[in-house]
Amino acid sequence: MTPDLSTTNTFLGIMAAVSLIEGLAIVALLAGGYLMYRRVMQTLREIEARHIGPTAVRVNAILDDVRGVTSVVKGAAETTDAGVRGGLAWLLRRVQSTGRAA
Repeated sequence: MTPDLSTTNTFLGIMAAVSLIEGLAIVALLAGGYLMYRRVMQTLREIEARHIGPTAVRVNAILDDVRGVTSVVKGAAETTDAGVRGGLAWLLRRVQSTGRAA
């Protein structure tokens, strides 16, 4: 009695076909993922060129203006501080000289 392997061979053929279809599906998913990645990266480059780049230029210009104003204010504060210190030193000398004269 010879065993009949036709059913086993049929199942093996079906499994091979399903494996082939699964492989093709994986390749298709990878290709679709790559195409989506390229599209998203292109969109990000366009957004950066249209929006982020000009905004960064404006922000840098504002920061340069703030630096300039800060340096002017710092210079004015130093000048004012020197004037106040000079005035207080003069007043202290006057008070001390008046105290000695009395």
